[in-house]
Amino acid sequence: MIQDKAIPTDIVARIRTQAAECGFVACGIARADAAPRTAARLREWLDEGRHGSMIWMEERAEQRGSPAGLWSEVRSVIALGMSYAPAADPLALAGVGDRGRISVYAQGGDYHDVVKKALKRLGRWLAQESGCDLKVFVDTAPVMEKPLAEAAGLGWQGKHTNLVSRDHGSWLFLGAIYTTLDLAPDRAGRDTCGSCDACQRACPTDAFPAPYRLDARRCISYLTIEHAGPIPHDLREGIGNRIYGCDDCLAVCPWNKFAATAAANRAFAARAELAAPRLVDLIALDDAAFREVFRGSPIKRIGRNRMVRNALIAAGNSGDAALVAPVRAACGDADPVVAEAAAWALAKLGDVPG
Repeated sequence: MIQDKAIPTDIVARIRTQAAECGFVACGIARADAAPRTAARLREWLDEGRHGSMIWMEERAEQRGSPAGLWSEVRSVIALGMSYAPAADPLALAGVGDRGRISVYAQGGDYHDVVKKALKRLGRWLAQESGCDLKVFVDTAPVMEKPLAEAAGLGWQGKHTNLVSRDHGSWLFLGAIYTTLDLAPDRAGRDTCGSCDACQRACPTDAFPAPYRLDARRCISYLTIEHAGPIPHDLREGIGNRIYGCDDCLAVCPWNKFAATAAANRAFAARAELAAPRLVDLIALDDAAFREVFRGSPIKRIGRNRMVRNALIAAGNSGDAALVAPVRAACGDADPVVAEAAAWALAKLGDVPG
């Protein structure tokens, strides 16, 4: 593209100012080729099968491996972070048998919508100011946001493989703008995990074969969100009462003590009905009720059957006799995965059907 206007000499400073006005608490610049090891690491992870049933990770691996693999004209990447630092302790419901635990990021508004809207606003401004071409991405595109955010100085990928920020801990939603502009890059983030292994020790299902390596097949977030079939029996007890995602490895990170909840976008504030939902209510959901309860939430995309499956496993782990009757009723569910989870839960609760 031939740019039709002069690029302001202070464009990077103005990008940062505009990003803050759009709701981003972190903004950094990286060259498009600033994370050269990403493709090889992704390929190794895929070859080991650690992505489980996430076939979409493999199908677009070449595009995911580098910004240029997705868009050949990209010259710079603007990495952005929006805070969702929780006001309450993410681990507070551990062991509360009759309640389900939903990952902090999904208790409020859908981050896909909130972050994408802010990215588009910033992108429109940048295109008008510079005449550049650009593309905006949040999560659903084949973009490796975390290594790019590290390259742009937003933080570093910790031993739990998520981004850690000195200022915002582990509570950042990431977005990226690919642009044809040649922008001065920031210094890459420096790993300061040191000898700390709190995130590794916190994982209830041993999903980390080594620091900085994740086996999604054992990860509760993968099992409760991405995995559609029956959850392996040997991992069910470790799931506890987690019904959508898991915050344990994030929540124990010492860097979270610097994450100010005041910086969190209010759109992500926990909805009352999602902060501590009752398992008995979730088990009884039909499709229409599920859509109503989770309207405007990222949870909606997993569908009713997967949520009820998760709630049944949590019920089986609860030791709560009050859940026997609703669990027994779910044994006749039309979905075989749900029915199997109900039978397992009933056996765990000491009331085998028949």
